[in-house]
Amino acid sequence: MAVPKKKTSKSRTKNRRSHHALSLELTTCSQCKGVKIPHIICPSCGYYGGKAAKEIKK
Repeated sequence: MAVPKKKTSKSRTKNRRSHHALSLELTTCSQCKGVKIPHIICPSCGYYGGKAAKEIKK
């Protein structure tokens, strides 16, 4: 049975896992051309899929 020869330190484990983070994909809003996360209502204009989904106070 395979068993580790030595204990893996916390810093070595965290260094290895530092590359596991997901990168955030950003798109442009079709209404205001602002930067937004896909499949989420635009935070600056409140539109989603070309329709007003939420009223934004200005």
